[in-house]
Amino acid sequence: MTDTIERVFRAYDVRGIYGKDLTEEVAEVIGKAFGTYLEEGETIIVGRDVRLSGEPLQKALMEGIRSTGCNVIDVGVLPTPIFYFSIIHYEADGGVMVTASHNPAEWNGFKFCLEKGVMLAEGLGLEKVKEIALTKRFRSGGKGRVERREDAVKVYSDFILGKINVERRLKVAIDAGNGACSGVASRLFKKAGVDVIALNDEPDGRFPAHKPEPTEETLRDLVKVVVEEEADFGIGYDGDGDRAVFIDDQGRTIPGDIALIIMARHYLKDKPGTVVYDVSCSMAVEEAIREMGGRPLVSRVGRAYLTNTIRRENAVLGGELSGHLYFADVYGFDDALYGGLKMAELLSKEDRRLSQIVDSIPKYPATPNIIYECPDDLKFKVVAQLAEEFAEMGYKTITIDGVKVINNEGWFLIRASNTLPQIKMRAEAKNEEKLRELVELAERKIKEEIG
Repeated sequence: MTDTIERVFRAYDVRGIYGKDLTEEVAEVIGKAFGTYLEEGETIIVGRDVRLSGEPLQKALMEGIRSTGCNVIDVGVLPTPIFYFSIIHYEADGGVMVTASHNPAEWNGFKFCLEKGVMLAEGLGLEKVKEIALTKRFRSGGKGRVERREDAVKVYSDFILGKINVERRLKVAIDAGNGACSGVASRLFKKAGVDVIALNDEPDGRFPAHKPEPTEETLRDLVKVVVEEEADFGIGYDGDGDRAVFIDDQGRTIPGDIALIIMARHYLKDKPGTVVYDVSCSMAVEEAIREMGGRPLVSRVGRAYLTNTIRRENAVLGGELSGHLYFADVYGFDDALYGGLKMAELLSKEDRRLSQIVDSIPKYPATPNIIYECPDDLKFKVVAQLAEEFAEMGYKTITIDGVKVINNEGWFLIRASNTLPQIKMRAEAKNEEKLRELVELAERKIKEEIG
């Protein structure tokens, strides 16, 4: 059991292959650990995505939670953003979402939240839950009660539709990927007055259409439909619905940081405010926010850090390169359902097509993540040493998440992988020549340090 607990706890959540790493026995232990971490008598929301292993794991998890004297509100199968909303709506003290997000169907896992949906992550309490699970020092007492709520999706739908105003008829293609947004996203868009073309809209935990991660490869059918049906845009959801990828009317995938710029222009045009973005986003993000009179603020990658920063700084908006969009309108949560509706709203107020808006945003040459193999026991030390060296060389550095090295012509980011024996590097520059120079510098230093 000890090896399994060590294996399934990650930087932001718990994940493992069902029946191998993640069993009902492990789920019950983790439920006991989370319940012990909270106070006796507190109430915990528990929901799940559509995975076939979700129901038995949820049942075991709830048994573990209740054995510590905590109460459970079971909200059933629903997208993760509605789970987050439920914690606030039902005034709960925390929550657990049974999901492996975009991982393949045989995987499952747990996302943990505290009061107001504050996320547990490494350095933010998750390591304490892990320690309780490892030591098995569980609280025992009277068994907590369980309550089933069937109205979470409806209450959430009424809440966000009250914040959306689509001013003209649009046509949107939606690929729910047979995930948690199946039936939910299409219904919300229709209620908002949007014509919907729905793909893979039946929930199926086997994810028969394609993997539950929205990528250029998995969204090929969506791209084809957007172009052939002359849709205004397309949107592809991941397995649990907290992340989406947008497709413009020409069938082009919109990177997450470009989608954030589009949203930032919409939010900042009437009222300046703070926009938070992760350290791997394009420099075009900072430029766009400043142009609109906003305040750009960089954050470490990951939901726990973005949400905390957005709330602490009273930011209006946040986003990550990965496609997560965060809105103060919905308590600072990352919400791909709301994000999709907001894209429809802003487009309905524009004379331009989405592709024209995308083309108005500067694009700089950039690399994808370049991977360097590095042992787990060395990778963080290597990145820390590189941060020191680049600072000594006179470069401007940001070290909130790995080391980001910046000059007037561009930047590169070096990070240790949280889950694999790897170091990752990504770079962007004003032109191809400068990009090549930055990549050569970063690569030389990484290889020297790894040895």
